[in-house]
Amino acid sequence: MGFFGKSKSEKEAATKADTTTSVMKLRQAVEDQEKREGHLQRKIDLTTQDAKAKMARGDKKGAMFAMKKKKLYEKEMDKIMNVKMTLETQQMNLESATHNAETFKAMHNGTSAMSKIRKLVGIEKVDDMMDDMRDEMDATDEISNALAQPLDPMMDDDADLLAELDQLEREDIDSRFPSAPWGRMQPKKTSTATSSVSSTSKNKIPLRASAW
Repeated sequence: MGFFGKSKSEKEAATKADTTTSVMKLRQAVEDQEKREGHLQRKIDLTTQDAKAKMARGDKKGAMFAMKKKKLYEKEMDKIMNVKMTLETQQMNLESATHNAETFKAMHNGTSAMSKIRKLVGIEKVDDMMDDMRDEMDATDEISNALAQPLDPMMDDDADLLAELDQLEREDIDSRFPSAPWGRMQPKKTSTATSSVSSTSKNKIPLRASAW
């Protein structure tokens, strides 16, 4: 609370209470006018019956007086209807204004909340967070790739090992056949078969074509 007056929340509460009280008073005023309207309507009905009864008895003067009273009641009824319309219009306007004030307050609170959130988050903070997320994802990928690497330390030496095995195999063969080097183990080609084939082809006697 301030030194010279009420706080903002207390003023708002007081205004809301005053508005509620005003609406209730307007409703009560409308109800009072409706009660008065019903009372006058009963008087109009009674006055009408009285005028008919006096006309039936031949009392024209009394009947005219009853009809004048009826007209006065009817004019009062018109006034009451106008007052009711004014009160109901004022009630609806006040209720609408109260509703608009509540709506404005809710919208204002929503706007203030959005402004606070925007200031709390901020586009720069969002960009920084996204950069951090990308860095963390890259680091996670590097860790995954490192964990997926094979643990065989000799994998890159396969070619050297195969060459060494080939050398061992050659040495093993040389040790078992010391007088048969690799060049001597290959069988020599002879031309015997070729010469025999050629001589045979020379000695062949051509067949005569039989005449048919």
